[in-house]
Amino acid sequence: MPPPASLAAFHLTVLPQTFYVIQLNPEEKIPDNLIDQIRSSSEHPLFSITRTPEEISIVGEYESDSQSQEKYATWRCIKIAGPMDFGVTGVMCNFTTPLKAAEVPVFAVSTWNTDYVLVPNDKLELAQKALQDDGWVFVGQ
Repeated sequence: MPPPASLAAFHLTVLPQTFYVIQLNPEEKIPDNLIDQIRSSSEHPLFSITRTPEEISIVGEYESDSQSQEKYATWRCIKIAGPMDFGVTGVMCNFTTPLKAAEVPVFAVSTWNTDYVLVPNDKLELAQKALQDDGWVFVGQ
């Protein structure tokens, strides 16, 4: 069951950029060009580094001049508008349920305010249709 469509915090936007998702071993050095994206945050709408004992996951906007990112740049991003109160439960479950039914894989990044859900480039239209059919509202389209 989707959140109430009338609540702007739950409206969706497809970010126009293509994104990459890279996995490194935890002992690998994070490349300087990726670290530089943190410093130039105004140019990049989403950049995330997550380190666990098993891996480092990096998500960011694909820059067409970066051949090192090109093979990983296979994702588009759907942003839930937010901000959402921490007490709200089930948002990610409700969001991903129609995507699961449509066989759309996801890679989610959560922040304090909201969630960003990456879907494969070639599944974006299918994801949008599945979410709209479930009652989610896209804005800025």
